[in-house]
Amino acid sequence: MDNPELSVQLSALRNELEEGDITEKGYQKKCALLLAQYGIVEGPAAAGIDPRASVMQPPPPPLSHRASYLPSPTSGSYGSPLPSASVYGPPPDWGNPVDDPRASYIPQEDPRASYMPQDDPRASFQPTQDPYRHSSIVDSRSAHYRDDSYSSGTGRLHVRNFSTSSTSSPVTNPQPPQNLGYGVPPPEPQYSAYDPSIGPVGPGGQVESRSNTFYDSGGFFSDFTGQGGMDPGGRDSMAMVPGMPDGGYGQQPMMPGFSTVDTAPFSPTAAVPPPMLSAGDLPPPNITTNTLLPLEPRDVPFAVWDPHNDNIPMAKFDNIATVLRHRARTIPKRQAYSILDNKGKEVTACSWEKLASRAEKVAQVIRDKSNLYRGDRVALVYRDVELVDFAVSLLGCFIAGVVAVPINEPEDYQKLIFILTTTQAHLALTTDYNLKAFQRELTNKKLSWPRGVEWWKTNEFGSFHPRRKDDIPPLQVPDLAYIEFSRAPTGDLRGVVLSHRTIMHQMATLSAILATVPKSGSESDTFNTNLKDKVGQPMSKGQPGETLVTFLDPRQGIGLIHSVLLTVYGGQTTIWCSNQTATQPGLYANIITRHRATLCLADYPNLKTIVYNYQSEPLVTRHFQKKTPVDFSTIKLMMIDALTVDPEFHEILADRWLRPLGKKNAWDAVAPMLCLPEHGGMVISMRDWVGGEERMGCPLNDRFKEEDTPPEEEPEEKKTNGFTSSLLSGPTIVVKEPKKEAEIMEALLDKTALRTNDVVVLAIGEEVAKRADDPSAVRVGAFGYPIPDATLAVVDPETSLLAGANVVGEIWVDSPSLSGGFWAMPKQTETIFHARPYRFEEGNPNPVIVEPEFLRTGLLGCIIEGKVFVLGLYEDRLRQSVEWVDDDTARRGEEYRYFFVQHLVFTIMRKMTKIFDCTAFDVFVNDEHLPIIVLESPAASTAPTTTGGLARQLDTALLDSLSERCMEVLLTEHQLRVYCVMITAPNSLPRVTKNGRQEIGNMLCRKEFDLGTLPCVHVLFGVERAVRNLPIGMDPTGGVWSPEASRQRQAYLVSQDKQYSGVDYREVVIDDRTSTPLNNFSSIVDLLQWRVARQAEELSYCTIDGRGREGKGVTWKKLDQKIAAVASQIRNKWKISPGDHVLLIYTHSEEFLYALHACFCLGVIAVPLAPIDTNRLAEDIPALLHLVSDFNIKAILVNADVDHLLKSKPLSTHLKQSASVLQVKVPPVHNTAKPPRTSHGCRDLNFTVNPQWVQPGWTALVWTYWTPDQRRISVSLEHTTIMGVCKVMKETCQMTSSRPVIGCVRSTSGVGFVVSWLMGIFVGAPTYLVSPVDYAQNPLSLFLSLSRHKIKDTYATPQMLDHAIVNMPSKGFTLHELKNLMILSEGRPRPDLFQKVRLHFASAGLDRTAINTIYSHVLHPMVASRSYMCIEPIELYLDPKALRQGLIFPCDRETTPGALLVQDSGMVPVSTQIAIVNPETNYLCHTGELGEIWVQSEATMVGFYKSKDPFDIERFSGKTADGDPRTKYVRTGDLGFLHTVSRPIGPKGEQVEMQILFVLGCIGDTFEVNGLSHFPIDIERTIESSHRNIAPAGSAVFQAGGLVVVVVEVAVKSYLASMVPVIVNAILDQHQLVVDIVAFVGRGDFMRSRLGEKQRGKILANWVTRKLRTIAQFGIRKREDDNDITNNEPTNVGSNEKQVAGGAFGMGHHTLGSRPPTIRETSNTATPSKGSMVNLTITSPGGSSTPPLALDGSTTLLHTPTPPNPQQQRHSSLLSHPQQAYPASSPPVELPALPALTSPAELPAPLLSDELLARIISNTSNSDASTSPPPKPPPKSERRRRASSVQSKSGIGGGSGGERGIGGERLEEEEYRVDLGATGTEEALALMRLGDADGAGAGAGAGEEPGRAV
Repeated sequence: MDNPELSVQLSALRNELEEGDITEKGYQKKCALLLAQYGIVEGPAAAGIDPRASVMQPPPPPLSHRASYLPSPTSGSYGSPLPSASVYGPPPDWGNPVDDPRASYIPQEDPRASYMPQDDPRASFQPTQDPYRHSSIVDSRSAHYRDDSYSSGTGRLHVRNFSTSSTSSPVTNPQPPQNLGYGVPPPEPQYSAYDPSIGPVGPGGQVESRSNTFYDSGGFFSDFTGQGGMDPGGRDSMAMVPGMPDGGYGQQPMMPGFSTVDTAPFSPTAAVPPPMLSAGDLPPPNITTNTLLPLEPRDVPFAVWDPHNDNIPMAKFDNIATVLRHRARTIPKRQAYSILDNKGKEVTACSWEKLASRAEKVAQVIRDKSNLYRGDRVALVYRDVELVDFAVSLLGCFIAGVVAVPINEPEDYQKLIFILTTTQAHLALTTDYNLKAFQRELTNKKLSWPRGVEWWKTNEFGSFHPRRKDDIPPLQVPDLAYIEFSRAPTGDLRGVVLSHRTIMHQMATLSAILATVPKSGSESDTFNTNLKDKVGQPMSKGQPGETLVTFLDPRQGIGLIHSVLLTVYGGQTTIWCSNQTATQPGLYANIITRHRATLCLADYPNLKTIVYNYQSEPLVTRHFQKKTPVDFSTIKLMMIDALTVDPEFHEILADRWLRPLGKKNAWDAVAPMLCLPEHGGMVISMRDWVGGEERMGCPLNDRFKEEDTPPEEEPEEKKTNGFTSSLLSGPTIVVKEPKKEAEIMEALLDKTALRTNDVVVLAIGEEVAKRADDPSAVRVGAFGYPIPDATLAVVDPETSLLAGANVVGEIWVDSPSLSGGFWAMPKQTETIFHARPYRFEEGNPNPVIVEPEFLRTGLLGCIIEGKVFVLGLYEDRLRQSVEWVDDDTARRGEEYRYFFVQHLVFTIMRKMTKIFDCTAFDVFVNDEHLPIIVLESPAASTAPTTTGGLARQLDTALLDSLSERCMEVLLTEHQLRVYCVMITAPNSLPRVTKNGRQEIGNMLCRKEFDLGTLPCVHVLFGVERAVRNLPIGMDPTGGVWSPEASRQRQAYLVSQDKQYSGVDYREVVIDDRTSTPLNNFSSIVDLLQWRVARQAEELSYCTIDGRGREGKGVTWKKLDQKIAAVASQIRNKWKISPGDHVLLIYTHSEEFLYALHACFCLGVIAVPLAPIDTNRLAEDIPALLHLVSDFNIKAILVNADVDHLLKSKPLSTHLKQSASVLQVKVPPVHNTAKPPRTSHGCRDLNFTVNPQWVQPGWTALVWTYWTPDQRRISVSLEHTTIMGVCKVMKETCQMTSSRPVIGCVRSTSGVGFVVSWLMGIFVGAPTYLVSPVDYAQNPLSLFLSLSRHKIKDTYATPQMLDHAIVNMPSKGFTLHELKNLMILSEGRPRPDLFQKVRLHFASAGLDRTAINTIYSHVLHPMVASRSYMCIEPIELYLDPKALRQGLIFPCDRETTPGALLVQDSGMVPVSTQIAIVNPETNYLCHTGELGEIWVQSEATMVGFYKSKDPFDIERFSGKTADGDPRTKYVRTGDLGFLHTVSRPIGPKGEQVEMQILFVLGCIGDTFEVNGLSHFPIDIERTIESSHRNIAPAGSAVFQAGGLVVVVVEVAVKSYLASMVPVIVNAILDQHQLVVDIVAFVGRGDFMRSRLGEKQRGKILANWVTRKLRTIAQFGIRKREDDNDITNNEPTNVGSNEKQVAGGAFGMGHHTLGSRPPTIRETSNTATPSKGSMVNLTITSPGGSSTPPLALDGSTTLLHTPTPPNPQQQRHSSLLSHPQQAYPASSPPVELPALPALTSPAELPAPLLSDELLARIISNTSNSDASTSPPPKPPPKSERRRRASSVQSKSGIGGGSGGERGIGGERLEEEEYRVDLGATGTEEALALMRLGDADGAGAGAGAGEEPGRAV
């Protein structure tokens, strides 16, 4: 360009563009007109002019010159390497343009143009940078770039600074600044050229960015979060960028990245990362998403000057301490602080001189006496009223170079200790009053004094008085200024670090905003404020600076920023008063008037109190002080600290408070501030008049758009220096007219669209007030534009994708005014402060990272016309899955509806009464978000109405109505389906402190809800509406075993193999000593005689006492003689014949062996029984008497110990009374301890086995099992069975005569019996006996014996091992020789037991492969075994959802939540075959299917003793429908499956394929809901782990009358309502099941057996008969008909039956493949009265019935049988546990009354009242009941079978197969009525007479005390 004049004019025009005075369009027009004057018509581009280019681009300065503004390699990141700018010298002469340091400023190209689209009009726009903008208000975009050229000498590359330092230079100590005194003129500040590619350069030459304020501290704080190692998995992709110099990003120390996804509920402010992007998050191909790009930051087009001196730029100050010294020098006598009391009177005042002097004194004492290093942390413990002392200490820390840690809650001891420990603060500053109060509180609470902390009282320090003017110490400030601790919404305490650089940015930004506040007409005149008086001070009509009135907490957040930091920075006067002034009408307005406040800082709660007080009593405010009328004309801004805007209150505030009291432009003064209380309290949005909003890159309102005006119409700047003459000295001041906005913007949003995160604006501006009453709209207010220099983005919080233009998202912000991170929390810092959003670009299926890094605020909102609208916190938003999906919903991909807590709370408080406060949150249960509402109501308070009075009783009906009303209101107003409503007393919910006020902590409530510790007294569920994803089985009505469900599983698994095992037949068993086939012996008696003949003098048996000492051993010959002597007594003395029954009650000794084998020799049927437990006589004595009666016992054989026990007075008395009541004759008791001596053996005395006795059908032995409910199960063994059991165990366990065996516990049946009394004889090895009593006292005795005798094979029970682990160290013995420790398991093995045993006995040398589980069943003592498999237990994780449908899906526990862990039970033993069969169809199950375990072996029992039932006989002759019809199986009644695995076996590690058995549990324990099968043990395990108040093994789950009932034992009885949702949610989440009733019992009322096992049958029986002492009961499901106590199944009106789903009142299954049982009315009256008898008969699916239930207020049992239907009930009792019920002889059971749920709230312990029972009967009756003829009675045998079947499924009462009752024959002839209210002998006799001819009485069968039955 040749024309220099044109160049000058273009440069001036370009400067105007860069400074923002004109828009780009105006620039283009002026440029075209200017060029046209010189004959150039092609435009500026033709002239070679780029509007974005600078006027001049000088060459790069030399290295020595760059050193003046780049960090020195030897300088640290703290402070400035240059001398600190002085503030005390004379102002520089800015009038000389030659000497003006701003002349060296060369504007560079804006880096924003590098990533703007070329077609974006903003790309060609470049604002002019102010000379001081780089040191005051910094463009945040340039903060994302840095210059690495100086470290490598290569080209410059602009990258975002992600690392922990701003440069690659090593961090070292900076050079100390010059010593500056109050009277010493400081050197002039040095300014360098600003390079935006480097970033904003501060006065010290540091590159300024938000990351620097945090990362630069790494050099001095080794424990700081910024000190992280290299993260190889971090963002190393940046290191591969071409041109990256050495020492660049790839080599900077980084914090560890967040590479794993946490499974906790996502929360932005809880430092939990968002989930990874899934395929569903990707947009369809070739579709451009309508995303809202981050808003571009606005610039401040002017410098910030000192309000007290317009010639001093604030950019010259490095930190607040420097500003403080400046204030003390320039305005020493001006008032800095004025503290008012609750009445508005001044109690403390402080001038700037006094403030600075005291701060200098604190700094001096810290430097001289604290021994602290620069950067050490110092705690500040002050009350809010001690603002002056707090400010003195804070500023003193700044001057001393230490980091302040304000603590605003010293009364919270745990918080105090946490902060002191986390920050390693060893010095605490406080006042004398606080120190005494703190010490007194610690003494009262008996707490220890914080260790390692020195406490100083700063109020006693005095002031600093330097001797000479140059004694002012130099400032050596670190980068960090203070650490502010605050609580996250989740309650976590986190510290946010604030640097001096960040503070200066904050102050400059806020000062710029305050400087542009428009003045009202009364505040403006024509007087020139630049005129000066005779002393050189500016002339103005008022004092310069602002006056702030605030009552916010000055120790944290925005209160600290305004009350301390901005007070010093702006030189303003702060008037602080407590928030109590808000409660006194008129006081706050009087304070504002008296102090002529220009700024007010408040919050909504207190401000609403003030304004509403004025509305109610306006004259009180106006006439508060007659001498001082209220005048608000001085107010510039009423700043309101808030997270959401209340536009309705703004109307009252502006129009009905500010304007009537003197504020003319009232709406301009209302300024809500969006602050971040969890991140230092910084403001990110508020009203301002800075301008530049058109540059943000978002659509604005028309009133903000530039019109196409000619150049001459562009607004000109007003330039003035007070006169028109230019001869006067002084700079020319550029005065910009601030842009004024009419009013704050409001918007009306569509409520329905807001539920889907869409923003639909219905009205804006003035139209909002007209449509404010629209019920379908939500009125929201805007905070304003983002603060200058802030980049703001709206991001989807779940996916981190940029949200759409009209979508609600999380607000992310980046600004140099924000903190750099958390203290000592690197992961959270990386996640929260350095978040990276993503966006999709057209044609690219992969998300692209969006620059720069952002701070996640956790606030949800949107951007409308550039302004920020906040709807609430992320944690305060509820979500709920859509109730239905239509085409439009599916097209939009909507899954959830969203609701904000503020809107719900507003609706509840407006629509409901008797509500004190409330909150809401959602919980994620069962893959669904369920909303919880917590109400605080006076109705939930039990506090007495008068002092010392009685506690009030809760009005349950009122609480129910409140809960139901809440659900209805939210459903009507917001379409929110509430899951649960909880009610507490007022002020009982956890709260957080905010500005001195207590507010409900939403996330704290959720946290305590999850823990079950909310102080709730009432709970109501709405599961019918809220829970929508409950699964349903293949056949919801028929069940999992129905033909339809079985057919679907078979079709699904048709390609899989059938489940049956192979057979390892062992026809011949060889004795290892003599090679004699042991199978040649027909009985154990013959084998014993052979052993006596072969090894007569060898040891056969020996007893070991509790100390491990061996007793006198018994040789084989002596054993034979002892047996012969006892046999002689039995036959000759006591006259017991073959075939008679003898009860053997012995302790664990040789006497039992003698008597047992004597019975074998004589053909006497032995019935072993454990000794009676004196602690449980109520169970054992009735069981003994029924055993005597059922088996016709001829004699009881005992030893001396048992004989002494039976003769003891308590037991003998109890036995006689019980025998008299039961009418049982006690047989004679014979003591075999001292038999007559004989020298002859059994064969010599002709005690040999008759051949008839070994024939099939002759019972040699009866094993009696007792369930945990003390119900008896008896099985018979023949001699061939005994030999078969021994054969299987010997071959499976590879037992030989060279290794002895040892017996201990459970020696009366099962494996314990076989090992103790048979196996030693069978293999010819000695047997050692350890008494269970001795083991209980000293478990070491058993393990010493195992070690001493080198036992190879032994057995143990889980209870034995638990006892040993707890009470015995594994020292003093070795178990190297133990190769097979068989752990007995009667069902599913415990997964934790193996690890416990392995770890405990590892030091003893127990091999892990020696710990083996065996599956022992009543019908087969060793169905499967892990013995000598040489591998550890095989664990499988099963998919629980598939398992409930009868399918076996192994899964990964990491990917399948709630996966069920199961361990194998081993392989099949020798001569044994297992098949997995469908229990209904009898077809073999396919692989992958669950089925019943059938077993075929020589070791199976013969049958249930004394059972004549055809079904019992059929159980021992099971045949598969698709297998070999010649193979007969025994049906175990247990569910399981076979699984094939391959494991390396042997020294070479060859893979061996094994088929192993997994046992899941008894089919009788399961229950079905919606066609899905559930195992109670799994649900109970979930319950017991859900809450710490639940006792170990203290829960029981059963199904009664179609209701799923949970009984829980608790230790603490208070606030049980809070535990109910925890239990219900745990079951729902893990098992997809909603229970119906949760009942609580106290400690000790939960019934357990002597071994600690749950007595489920007793618990069920006592619950349904209202005998269980429950503390409280809660109903969960609300039935469709409150009068219907049964499940909401359809009613069969024709047969007058109401279905009851889920079986006959018990844990048992109902009949497979048939309809559920029904309740039929048999009453002769339609409506029962108090004295009438109404009978209900339980009818089984086949048509048979059980005794009816008579309901007349007291339950009465009648017998009205109905004819059976044998075709549909052949499998009905199969589904009951074989150890709990067998259907031959159980007596008729007293059926319980069904529990009714009149209200889902807490129910009293008596579940059914008389009135409710009458209503139940009336609902189940009809007019045909009285006219229907009675059904015919069934045969007696059929009646017995049905009664047992129902009992087995209910788990109530009754004996097992083969048991005989008393007086049962009379049952055919007459009916017996039993009144449960009766007591004593009369009741007992009536109950016992209900026994069947072949059934035991209910009392003994159930283990109840004499005279009482279930």
